Amino acid sequence: MLNAEEFAETKFELPEAGRWCELVAGEVRQFEAPDDSHGTVVLNLTKALGKHLHADDTARQPAYACYELGLVTCRDPDTVRCPPVSVFVTGEAFAEMDGEVTESRPGLVIELATSNQRRSGMAERVLEWHAWGVPCVWIVNSLDKSVHVAEPGQPLRVQTTAETLSGDPVLPGLEFRVSDLFVEPEWWTR
Repeated sequence: MLNAEEFAETKFELPEAGRWCELVAGEVRQFEAPDDSHGTVVLNLTKALGKHLHADDTARQPAYACYELGLVTCRDPDTVRCPPVSVFVTGEAFAEMDGEVTESRPGLVIELATSNQRRSGMAERVLEWHAWGVPCVWIVNSLDKSVHVAEPGQPLRVQTTAETLSGDPVLPGLEFRVSDLFVEPEWWTR
């Protein structure tokens, strides 16, 4: 049984340098690699978040995104979840950028349902995020190209490719079309 810090220290010794691993109740859990859309969605999320978070708006709260950062959701035994994207909206700007694991809570967790294994455990993960205190979770589904928005105490909202996704209330002013998440860059298709 490992704790969060031991997991962070040994993660890179795991298959694929621990890229698809998490620590659940002290035990390493290996996930199957995601489908090809995973990289496309992460790239497009990065562009949308970057454009919004780095806009010249001094009234906006400082926020930043971390990718595959280990979030310690439980101690004794430790659970470390590594969502594709975590957006921090409180605390010192970029405080979590250099760490492997943190106990700081993001304002938004973005999960990608890009493998059967991840899809089958997604409800459990969303409940865990909410119980830990994350106010908003987006689940990007590569099969039907939708985004499910989960907020505690609210009905699940499903945004389709015909709709615009809003970051409110966690990231006020962030808006982009859901379809933009699934567009492959021209240089990938050449």
